[in-house]
Amino acid sequence: MKNIALSIASIFLFLALFDGWQYGFFTILRFVVFFTTAYVAYLAYKEQKEGWVWSMGAIAVLFNPFIPISLTREVWVVIDGLVGVFLFSSIFLLDLTHPNKDGQNSNES
Repeated sequence: MKNIALSIASIFLFLALFDGWQYGFFTILRFVVFFTTAYVAYLAYKEQKEGWVWSMGAIAVLFNPFIPISLTREVWVVIDGLVGVFLFSSIFLLDLTHPNKDGQNSNES
């Protein structure tokens, strides 16, 4: 589930690099990235991966749709590209398969 969510968020961020999107697209992008990174931060917290919790939490705050951070289009393009690469690479780098108490992987639900 984590990999699917991170893939979708990465695709949204890469699509945002192209011109011509309406404001509604960026609102959806904020929700997708916010909820994905908050979810992954929670999963990382459960497995005590503090660095990942902080990085995903910071991205969630930056992209939160409830109190939006206003930056110029040029700044958002750079942020979208960097965060897109980070989220895509985290699919391969972030291992959340540590078994919990009952022997199941914590990313299985």
